[in-house]
Amino acid sequence: MEKSKIRNVAIIAHVDHGKTTLVDGLLKQSHTFRDNQAEMSQTLIMDSMDQEHERGITITAKQTAVYYDGYKINIIDTPGHADFSGEVERTLNMADGVLLIVDAQEGPMPQTKFVLQKALSLHLKPVVIINKIDKPAARIEEVKDEISDLFLELATDESQLNYPIYYAIARDGRAGKTPELDDDLHVIFESIINDIPEPKIDEDASKGAQLLVAALAADNYLGKYAIGKIFRGKLKKGQPVKVLRNETSVSGKIDRLFIYRGLGKEEVEEAIAGDIVAITGVNDANIGDTIATGENPEALPTIELEPPTLSIYIGPNTSPLKGKEGEFTTSRQIAERLEKELETNIALKIKPDGLGYKVSGRGELHLSVLIETMRREGYELEAGRPEVVYKEIDGKLHEPIENLTIEVESEYVGAVSQEMGIRHAELIDQELTSTGATRFTYEITTAALIGLRNNLLTATKGTVIMSSIPYGYRPVESKYRPERNGALISFEDGVSTAYALDSAQARGILYIPPQVPVYQGMIVGLSNKKEDIDINVCREKQLTNMRTHASDGAIQLTPYTQLSLEQCLDFLLDDELLEVTPKSLRLRKRQLDPIKRKREARAD
Repeated sequence: MEKSKIRNVAIIAHVDHGKTTLVDGLLKQSHTFRDNQAEMSQTLIMDSMDQEHERGITITAKQTAVYYDGYKINIIDTPGHADFSGEVERTLNMADGVLLIVDAQEGPMPQTKFVLQKALSLHLKPVVIINKIDKPAARIEEVKDEISDLFLELATDESQLNYPIYYAIARDGRAGKTPELDDDLHVIFESIINDIPEPKIDEDASKGAQLLVAALAADNYLGKYAIGKIFRGKLKKGQPVKVLRNETSVSGKIDRLFIYRGLGKEEVEEAIAGDIVAITGVNDANIGDTIATGENPEALPTIELEPPTLSIYIGPNTSPLKGKEGEFTTSRQIAERLEKELETNIALKIKPDGLGYKVSGRGELHLSVLIETMRREGYELEAGRPEVVYKEIDGKLHEPIENLTIEVESEYVGAVSQEMGIRHAELIDQELTSTGATRFTYEITTAALIGLRNNLLTATKGTVIMSSIPYGYRPVESKYRPERNGALISFEDGVSTAYALDSAQARGILYIPPQVPVYQGMIVGLSNKKEDIDINVCREKQLTNMRTHASDGAIQLTPYTQLSLEQCLDFLLDDELLEVTPKSLRLRKRQLDPIKRKREARAD
């Protein structure tokens, strides 16, 4: 296929504005699937991970390709959450244009600004699609003005201010040049062909081929795939190549060469500059490397990423229940798994820390997805409290700050203001939305952001909408110290009983039900008081002629609170750990012995 018939486009947007749903429509309406294939009745086809379906978000960028009117369109579906912006940054290098999806009610949100800024800095051609125009509270004209203001703020040259706008209901597979929509998405296909430029490449093929590795994949049959866009020349099956990295080179050979078609790959003998391909046989290739040919192979500029903002300790489980529920439990096995993660999750940084490792990433969600993935793979580990990654600038310590947007109903404005005051957040803007809700914009330190989502969800009965993006660094004035009531801590090893929990629930909120194994130092609830309380949750009723098991039926326990992984991480203080196994999440104190723990607390 000629270069002029190829289009490389990335789909970018704020979380839940309809990126993956639009890709569903493009796949189905390009006749990529037969009418009787299961994909024709599926939604969110590109979200292949279990966690993506459960959380309702895209976590990893995906590549696909469709054919329309003689053109090949390579589509990159990117995540919308700021924690996975590393995925966006590396995959935008393969695109020549972007479809910017904006919700007709919410308008441009923080992540909209972040991804558009990245796209414009790479000089990618934007096409704007205002989606979900069927919402009762849709405000199309105001959203158009907001998008215009955003482009004026972010554009790097005048040409970027000329962008086409289309309207869509991606869920129904309909789009149009006006809010009066057509019955299909043909205007989007035509826009990609006419508004997105053909691939930008180096025409001097005599210097050899160049491919920048932007993603990695693997399967049990062919092993490791290096995925990227060919920027110069042709690549051929069986061709010798060099893998270039930091002024070093490793020899290799292309074993198999694939292009994308629909959800799968299609093996080819050769591929031209401008196309996105997957290569096997170059096992030394990592993201950011250049695969090149020729007598004097040349490296392409590496992919620059934003630095991590949060870190967390991950190490082998050291609790009394270690090794009972997981398949992989040793420090060596955890280290090997984390090293493997580094190959594809390039926004992560890992360094040894005692028995375990300090893992740094973009945010709580980024780190919790890694922990949940390892848990589902059979790993048993323990994790510490998320900590901010500080940065030294001109000899002074700086901390990351974020731009935070919160949208709540008017009845919860006071609760939000109170919580943000406690966290020393600076109010930048406050406005009423078209639906009557209040939208706040704050500047807040990343440290103060930890645990905020769960607190606001509780305070607003689950109705809050919030999102944040990195906003730079500022000098550390005073380190934020989280406040929380004390913990209810098991005083002995054993199995929890309804009789003991009946007494314990008067002291706070319980996190465990009856008949679960507990150990000394394990956290079983949140106290009503500021200090920790050691309690016996294994005590059984003493049986006499007057007191029998039959009277246990009178015990009425308040339903216990089951915390999610993110809630457990938010709960932790510096002297606490989270035990993570394939079957359980257990909160615990670092020092299990109550006497030693109190002695250490006095020493501090």
